[in-house]
Amino acid sequence: MKKYCLVAALSMASLAPVAQADTLLGLYLGAEGWQADSSGSYQEKGNAQTFDFEDETFTSFYAALEHPVPLVPNIKLRYTELELNGSATLTETFEFNGKNYTVGTQANTITDLNHIDYTLYYELFDNDLVSFDFGVNFKQFDGSIKLTGTADGQSVTESKDFSGVVPLGYARAEVGLPMTGLSLFAEGSMLAIDDSKIRDYQVGIAWEFIDNLAVDVAVRAGYRSMKLELDDVDDISTDIESSGPFAGIQLHF
Repeated sequence: MKKYCLVAALSMASLAPVAQADTLLGLYLGAEGWQADSSGSYQEKGNAQTFDFEDETFTSFYAALEHPVPLVPNIKLRYTELELNGSATLTETFEFNGKNYTVGTQANTITDLNHIDYTLYYELFDNDLVSFDFGVNFKQFDGSIKLTGTADGQSVTESKDFSGVVPLGYARAEVGLPMTGLSLFAEGSMLAIDDSKIRDYQVGIAWEFIDNLAVDVAVRAGYRSMKLELDDVDDISTDIESSGPFAGIQLHF
């Protein structure tokens, strides 16, 4: 019994410096569906071409691990599917992967912007009424662009891969509504350096309908917006924005 009390006391002492109001080790798992309306352009060399992208539903999965160790950041990983299908009637010569696509013809594209977010963050507040996190987010792209159209009088398909890691600032806030299980939240990452600008945020409402010692379960819904203005990442530049409603579920162990 004394040994148990000593362990409990040491645990509470280690929790105090980082204002943890949760458990000794918190694991969050979540999945979301995102109905995105996308628009924008990309280029390799020369002129940028704007494409008419289809509205699509994408998936996103995340896991976060929170702990009571002082000065060591918590970690969150998120995978976001973002594969855009689009088309355009070329209004001017468009050069891509060494081919000059013909003006006045239609070009079809598959733009793979799937990526993983690696977020390191600290909790400034963490209780049932208010929580606030801040840190850094590294957005890793291992994407590709495929373009099919007409060049030199014949149908051609060209593909180009690109990859890169972009660091962003990160913040998250949540405010609980007492006695309801409801909370309002906002979460986002942002960067603006030279000609590259990235913004990825979501706002919404969550309802925790299961709350016990084993697991907490909440449904979440809201609005997500992402702008990817990349400048010369492996010779690819983009100016693409995707926005729309999302809904998902979150488990907390």
